[in-house]
This record gives sequence, C-alpha cells and structure tokens, in this order.
Amino acid sequence: MFKKILKWFFGIVVLAVAGLWLFWPSGYAINGPLLDFMTGKQLDAPSESVLKARFKLPEDFRIGVFASGINNVRSIAVTETGDIVAASMRPGEIILLHRDEDGDGASDGRTVLASGLGHPHGLALFGGYLYIGETEQIVRGSFDAEARTLGELEAVFTGMPAGGNHTTRTLGFGPDDMLYVTVGSSCNACFEKQPYRASMLRMNPDGTGAETFATGLRNSVGFDWNPATGGLYATDNGRDLLGNDTPHCELNLLEQGADYGWPYAYDDRQPDPEFGPGNEGKVQASRPLVHGFGAHRAPLGLRFFGLDNAPQGFEGAALAALHGSWNRSELAGYKVVSLHFGADGGVEERDFLTGFELDEDVIGRPVEMAFGPDGGIYISDDYSGSIYKVGWGDINVPGFAEKIKQAIGPLAKFDAVALFNMTEKGAGVFNDNSCAACHDPAAAADGVQVKILEGLTARYDIDGLTALFAAPPGPMPPFELDKADSEALAVYLLSSFGEK
Repeated sequence: MFKKILKWFFGIVVLAVAGLWLFWPSGYAINGPLLDFMTGKQLDAPSESVLKARFKLPEDFRIGVFASGINNVRSIAVTETGDIVAASMRPGEIILLHRDEDGDGASDGRTVLASGLGHPHGLALFGGYLYIGETEQIVRGSFDAEARTLGELEAVFTGMPAGGNHTTRTLGFGPDDMLYVTVGSSCNACFEKQPYRASMLRMNPDGTGAETFATGLRNSVGFDWNPATGGLYATDNGRDLLGNDTPHCELNLLEQGADYGWPYAYDDRQPDPEFGPGNEGKVQASRPLVHGFGAHRAPLGLRFFGLDNAPQGFEGAALAALHGSWNRSELAGYKVVSLHFGADGGVEERDFLTGFELDEDVIGRPVEMAFGPDGGIYISDDYSGSIYKVGWGDINVPGFAEKIKQAIGPLAKFDAVALFNMTEKGAGVFNDNSCAACHDPAAAADGVQVKILEGLTARYDIDGLTALFAAPPGPMPPFELDKADSEALAVYLLSSFGEK
C-alpha cells in the first residue's frame, strides 16, 4: 500500500513538472531549486570548509551551524532560557533545540514538542503560551521554558482559508499585546473571494475580536516593529510572470486600514497589466512601497536589532531574509540583507550574509532570524534544514571556542576575539596559496613529499615565521604576502600546528 502511495505521489510530481515545462508561457523563466521544493528534497548542512569558502559576512562577524537535520525548518523563536523553538513545516512538528551549555557553540540536544500539525509556520511566545500558526488555524499550549514542556494544544482562531499558493501563517505580538497574523493570497494574481486572504489580521491573545488590519498584501511572510519608532514593517512577495525585473518584492510600512495594492497595483502605484485597468481608483488609493528588494527575491523573515544590543553600525537596522528566486532567468536573492533607515525615510540595503547561492549553485535558502540572549543572530535555512548562529564581539559560535583556548607562548598577546579573527584570516591565506598541497597528505598530489606541520611553537614565534615567508628555504616556494597577511598566516600556523 505504501509503495502504491509513493508511486502515485511521484507520478503527480512528474506530471506537474512536465506541465510546467510544456505549458509555461514563453519568455518566462523557471530557474532555481523548484523541483527540490516540490519534492521536499533536503540538502546536508554545509561543512565548516564550505562555510569558510562561500559564506561572507561583514568584518568581525563569524558563522557556524548551531543545529542541522531539521526538515524544512521555517520560523524560529528564542525562549527566556535561551533555547530555540523551530517549526519543522513539512513533517508538521515543533522542535525545541537546547541551548549551548558545553561551550562548543552548538545546540546540546533537541525535544519534539508537538507533531501531527497542519503545515506549522508561525511561532510566538506570549503570556506563558507558545502560539503556533497552522494553515487553517492558530493553536496554543502552555509552555514551561525551564522544564522544556508544552501543554495540550487548543485552537484559539479557526476558519482561515486552506490551500492555494501561499499556506504559511506568520504570527507576532505587537507592543499593544495583540496578536498579528499574515495570510497570503491563493494565487499569483487574482480577485480573492475568500475572507482574510492577502491581508494581515489582528486579534486578542485568546483569538477573539479578530479584524483585518491591512490588505493588498500578496504574501507578507515577515513582519516586525521598529523599536525606535514603533512602526510596523512587513516584507511582501511581488507577483510572478511579468519578466525578470518586474515588479519589486516590497518592504511596506503597515498602517491600520491601509491597502497596499495587490492585485491592482505594485511598486509606487504602478497599475498591474491584468487587474489595474478599470480599477484606477484602487490603484491611486494604494500605499506605495517603502523599499524595493528587486523582483523575485522572495523576502521572508524580517527582524529589527534591539536598541541596546546592536553591533556597531547596525543601530536601528533590520535584517531581511531573501529566500531566492525561481521565476527569473538568473537567480537572485538567496542571502540575508541589512536594512538601514535614513532620517529622510529612505532605506539603504546592504549584503549581510551571502553564499547560499554562488554561480547558480544553491546550497541554502534563508527564512527567518531571531536574536539570542547573548546577542547572537540565529538564521533558519529550510533547504538544508539548518539553523546558523552568527556572532560578533566575544559571542560564541560553533568552531569559535576551539580557536580561543587559552593562548600560550607567542600567541599570548592576543585576546580571544583578535586571536579568532587572525586565525580565520590566516586560514584564508593558507588556502589561497595552496599550502595544503605540500603539508596535507589528503590534498597532496601523487609523488609530492609532504611536510607535516607540528610542534611549531617550539621552534618559531610570529616574527620567525614571517621572516621565513620572506625568504623561504627550498623546496618551499616563494611568497608574495603583505605584512598583514604574513602575520595572519603565522598566527594560523602557530594556533593550528603549534603542538606535537
């Protein structure tokens, strides 16, 4: 019986994919991991070497894999004890990832809090409850963060529309202690007949008093309140099938009763070619976007830095996760960006975390961010089933603790953070100059006599190694390193190969 169901499922998938390719309108692109999305294929979490080679962050930030193997992980929330609640959407589970207590920067274990749910996505912790947004309803259960237990779930709001193109429901509690919920459209572009579609709802914590807060939002997955102004901002996914670069995916400033244009208009009151004609009044009454991410970037999670714990240069800024395109000839998105708000209301977008996509090769798709009690930034990736932790300053991430052990001998002058940063930079110099080809048996070509590196601190200090690089003895090849790279390489070698 199971084999028959499996064959039926894959038959439907094959027919769907064939239909897309055969009947897709000419001139419109299909590109990216669309088939993997349809089949639910998951990639492995990137290795440390892949993280180093591909992932790029602003200076003094670092990244590691906090947890992996979480099928289709979407929204995440941090508990008062520092654990991470994660929605594993396809399996219908809510998983609690235990905080790092052994000092290695990674999760120490996990507990399944709930299972058998209907496409759970949104999560919110409020008033002693964990709220979960399923496609058709919102449920909650009493949550004990210390005991890591979730009580019996009860429905607090039912009747949301099922099916359609957009099935995720995002939750968040505002400064007014009201529960806000986003519901996407049923289609790419159409006139909706079901209530609640393409809108944000607001209700009391017990689900009573539900009302439509804002409309014209095709698929607003991420939203958050700016702690400096109190303004409610939300991402919105623009429609498809209008070409590579039209329309923008949007950042909107949401206000009660406002209409943000879909399906009649997009961007700054630009009429939709299908639904704008004959609805000019609706087009002109719509609210324009605050910022455009570009077409098909698929912005999902949005999270503002706090007022008291932002890294330097990120005060008042927000992070947005660009899940990545599929309806575009060249891939776009697949990164986390920072949004910096100017006094004039303008928004400057900067790359924050890149490397999920490189030369059309996709290894991850970011979804949501959350901030830990130590200021660390957690980022979920539904394609590899991973949660990353990004650190800055002395914030621990996986791989950081091992590299900041008590410095001895020639490295004692560095504090923990400086030693980590120098070691990371030196590792890059080591790789860029193919040093492993002569010092790592696994990387050396046949016939190459490998010189194993060990016990370097007994023979060298930093100055001694930099002098060696400047005038290398044979058969060591000549180096062309500036002073900073030479010192970083010396620190990397002493910290990695200092002992026998």
